[in-house]
Amino acid sequence: MWHFKLCNVQNAAVFFSITLYLYHSAEAISISSPQRSLTRSVQEDVLFSVELTCTGIPTIQWTFMSGAVSRAIGMWQPGMYSNITVDYSSRVKPYDNGSMGLSDLRLQDAGYYVITVTDSTGSSKDTGFVLKVNEVLYEDLQYLSVSALALAVCAGLLMLAMWLLHKACRKIKAWRRRKQMPERDATELQPL
Repeated sequence: MWHFKLCNVQNAAVFFSITLYLYHSAEAISISSPQRSLTRSVQEDVLFSVELTCTGIPTIQWTFMSGAVSRAIGMWQPGMYSNITVDYSSRVKPYDNGSMGLSDLRLQDAGYYVITVTDSTGSSKDTGFVLKVNEVLYEDLQYLSVSALALAVCAGLLMLAMWLLHKACRKIKAWRRRKQMPERDATELQPL
């Protein structure tokens, strides 16, 4: 009878230690971020800021997903070599704390960004960010087009005024010439 109770206690201890190990390994990685939904404009930069804690040296992997495509951005370990894909090599800046900067945004960069942190035991945790990229509204172009239209109207009115003044000037000159001509005098022709 004691053997049966001792076996149950040993099973309970093993179960408890496995549960405790799983609980600690699940809590071994934590990822937090102040902002998970980001909105930027085209040609701006964005920082996907994260704070992560991990037992051992974590492996950080970033992935981009949208409705049409899913692709790896890069993978690195703090203080070690970073492996950024060719598509993002000139625009991504990896940080040792897991954060990632993306510069010169394009409309195609809008989507879902996932960070996956894996520790040395093989357990991993991930979290995501939503990035919305707005197209730049060129209010200056609207102002420029209205200004160009106003200048074109002014130029047209000035050309019309110049044409009318030229016509008036020609008529005045013709009138003055006629006025300076001698009036028709009766001149007699004398025989030779």
